[in-house]
Amino acid sequence: MIAYIDGFNLYYGIRNTPYRWLDPGALARGLLRPEDDLVHVRYFTARMRGTPGDPGAPLRQQVYLRALRTLPNLTIHWGHFLISEPYMPVKNPPPRFIQVIKTEEKGSDVNLATHLLTDGFLDSYDLALVVSNDSDLCPPLEMVRNQLHKQAGVANPHPGTPSKSLKKLASFYKPVRAGLLAASQFPESMVDAAGQFTRPAGW
Repeated sequence: MIAYIDGFNLYYGIRNTPYRWLDPGALARGLLRPEDDLVHVRYFTARMRGTPGDPGAPLRQQVYLRALRTLPNLTIHWGHFLISEPYMPVKNPPPRFIQVIKTEEKGSDVNLATHLLTDGFLDSYDLALVVSNDSDLCPPLEMVRNQLHKQAGVANPHPGTPSKSLKKLASFYKPVRAGLLAASQFPESMVDAAGQFTRPAGW
């Protein structure tokens, strides 16, 4: 079994909880049956850039990525994090437009879909677990089910806003609940080849 983690979709689902210091391997195992053998976790993300409202975000992310790299069966796949300052219309003018800071992550959904299909074609899994609520993943999920004839489950990190289309296509569908998040945390203090590090404040 291979787990495919949409990192930013997961983050935005849990960012207002105390469970962001999350071990995605433990999360995936908690979503599966005891007899399912988790052989690989693919984690899709992008390197964050600081904004005036949160200049410390890149440093906190670097510490979290350091924790992820302690997991021997996890690989990180990179997209792009973009910041722009467009003028956007307001609901009630005047003024009709204001300039805003807009952040976007690009590429994770395409990268996830590519690896999901490639691994399926290579017969690298019988069961795939996709942790995301992004309906853009419906076409590759449908192909895995109908053309490759493999099971593909979906775990939704946004339980209050499920994607009906993903739920309809998935072999099984589970919300990511607070109890499982709490049970799937990294230790507060960890060690890697560079030494000891701890969970960032506010993470």
